[in-house]
Amino acid sequence: MENKRVRLRFAPSPTGGLHMGGVRTALFSYLFAKKHSGDFILRIEDTDQNRYVKGAEEYIIESLKWCGIEPNEGVGFGDGPHAPYRQSERKQSGIYKKYADQLIASGHAYYAFDTSEELDAMRKRLEAAKVAAPQYNSVTRQNMRNSLTLSEDEVKKLMDAGTPYVVRLKVPRNEEIRFHDIIRGWVVVNSTQVDDKVLLKSDGMPTYHLAHIVDDIEMEISHAVRGEEWLPSAPAHILIYRYLECEYKMPLLAHLPLILKTDGNGKLSKRDKSGIPMFPLNWHDERTGESYVGYRESGFFPEAFVNMLAMLGWNPGTTQEIFSMAELIEAFSLERVHKAGAKFDPEKTKWFNQQYLRKKPDSELAELFQPILEEKLKVFFAAINNQQPTTKYIEGVCRLVKEKSHFVNEFWNAGIYFFIAPTSYDADVIKKRWNEQSAGFIKAVAEAFKTIANFSATESEAVFKATAEAKGIATGQVMQLFRVCLSGVGGGPMLFEMVELLGKDEVVKRLETAAAKIKM
Repeated sequence: MENKRVRLRFAPSPTGGLHMGGVRTALFSYLFAKKHSGDFILRIEDTDQNRYVKGAEEYIIESLKWCGIEPNEGVGFGDGPHAPYRQSERKQSGIYKKYADQLIASGHAYYAFDTSEELDAMRKRLEAAKVAAPQYNSVTRQNMRNSLTLSEDEVKKLMDAGTPYVVRLKVPRNEEIRFHDIIRGWVVVNSTQVDDKVLLKSDGMPTYHLAHIVDDIEMEISHAVRGEEWLPSAPAHILIYRYLECEYKMPLLAHLPLILKTDGNGKLSKRDKSGIPMFPLNWHDERTGESYVGYRESGFFPEAFVNMLAMLGWNPGTTQEIFSMAELIEAFSLERVHKAGAKFDPEKTKWFNQQYLRKKPDSELAELFQPILEEKLKVFFAAINNQQPTTKYIEGVCRLVKEKSHFVNEFWNAGIYFFIAPTSYDADVIKKRWNEQSAGFIKAVAEAFKTIANFSATESEAVFKATAEAKGIATGQVMQLFRVCLSGVGGGPMLFEMVELLGKDEVVKRLETAAAKIKM
């Protein structure tokens, strides 16, 4: 394995939208591959045609592109030496049947002709006998219709008659199965806990248990990163590699911890009510009619989404939390992935987006804000000097409001007063601060502002303080009131930078309007 080129695959099934847990699996695989100058492949495991959902494959590809987790070969990303990358297309070559036949020939798999009614009856018998986990295994198969209990002639007659059958793995009885997991260390399971997995279905399509092993062998996969839910199936997969005499080709396994609900109780579901999306992009399931909002459409930056996912179940061993993709690749190791489940924190998720928002250039934020602003201001373009705000002005607004925002789509509510003069004023502040003396101050500072030639934040603040001193008023008594007269609200960005951006004429106008409108 030491000399084997690092090759990892992300192999989702197109049975629905790509949940954030799936994106994390892809991300960790991608990071490990890039860290070791290896290959990252997208393979579509579409063997379960009954659960195929239209549009799911395209959704998976678009999601990976949005996240910046781009394979260097695979479905939607260009063919490499092991194409095709859809299992339904690979089946046509007979590759899966070839491996299944090899297992049958070596006595490690068998034909099973049981009908669904017979399987149901078997389960009911086991349940009645209080068997904890009813399954088709080394004990129960002895009472079922399969090539281990039927004579060769009976098997041949059934096959010649076209009787539907599946191919099952023959799991040995009471044997210890050991394997090493990069994250969990050594795992030991007794074969009595492993059922005889179906390898080939009656329609000739392979199940996951056979198909992914065949493809990993053929595609020379070196490491397989997958969710914890596949851990119980791993012993059967170990046996398949062994029986195919391909143990030396088996990828190193890494089973990721579950992503848990915020309270830590149970696995995070796509129907979780945290208010934060569970999918990278908007997803509508035509089969169920259900729709889900995506991170992209909710205003998250892909870099923030990826950064958040990376920290779910992994830590860099330092206090650093904000990582670019390049930094993640440099720092990542599977050994630092936790065994325990990772609690999902909706507030922390928004915090990550806020950090990236603050780092964005004002010009980029303005470009993102522009369509939202235009929609909001359709009937209000006359609000500032009878013309649409300039790009420079919008950039200034973004610079001031981004510090207290998590998303660009919050900019309008956070800074509406930059575009529309207030028509009402914070009642609590007015009640507490508005009196004859403070009203006189507002009028006086409006007059004083008219004399400023260079209306900057520094100059306006100096004049504000000088006017308060002349009136015998502490600046703390009128600071918030002054803000309310300009914006209508008691809180907001840095006050005198806001004053500078609004401009002298607009500030004077708003102060005079407030002085006239607000009553004692």
